[in-house]
Amino acid sequence: MIKYHSVRDEVRDLVAGLEVGDALPAERGLAASLGVSRMTLRRAIDELVREGHIVRRQGAGTFVAEPKIAQTLTVTSFSQDMRQRGLAPSSRTLSLEEAHAGPQLGRRLSISPSERILRIVRLRSADAAPMAIETLHLPLALIGPLAPEDLEDASFYDLLARNGVVIEHGLQTIEPTVTDETESELLEVPLHSPAFLFERASWDTRGGAVEFVRSVYRGDRYKLTAELHPTRLGQSAVGGPA
Repeated sequence: MIKYHSVRDEVRDLVAGLEVGDALPAERGLAASLGVSRMTLRRAIDELVREGHIVRRQGAGTFVAEPKIAQTLTVTSFSQDMRQRGLAPSSRTLSLEEAHAGPQLGRRLSISPSERILRIVRLRSADAAPMAIETLHLPLALIGPLAPEDLEDASFYDLLARNGVVIEHGLQTIEPTVTDETESELLEVPLHSPAFLFERASWDTRGGAVEFVRSVYRGDRYKLTAELHPTRLGQSAVGGPA
């Protein structure tokens, strides 16, 4: 066990010294240089693949992966998050339609089921690489009709702000999932790849419901971060004994 962890750390150090897209040495040669069996090396590589440090390409080898993007648990737009990380955000509107809210969305948006809503599906990318599929629902009365080009390469929150709507707070849930056929094709990942499912409801400064969003994020490109604070002296940040 100690030998395995040592090998994993050595391979991780090797990866840290390479550039994104660089190939790792062949397993046979790397195992020999580290003085370990190929089985031990393969186990270490498997873990680094799961952690997202490296990626296997069928018939080509093992390569340094793109770094994961740290997703902070705050009410910020995708565009803002990407720009803060030095990446160029972009969006492609896959569909935009008006519909009646219906009972379920009516409850989530605190409107009558008969009221009209906008349903917008967008593919969100960073540096031209697909990152997430976002399905947005909002009351039509909040912003009026939109055209697909209104949301191309634009922040929805910026669009709201120009219409006098400011997000004050939101409630977000996150759970692990895997991609279906459509999601896999759009996100350019294998079928049933690990992903994060985000569901978020947001309210404006007047207390009105603004949006209900369902987003599927690539699990190989995202990690979640949260800043934790003790709730009171003598108690840990997660509520247990200090």
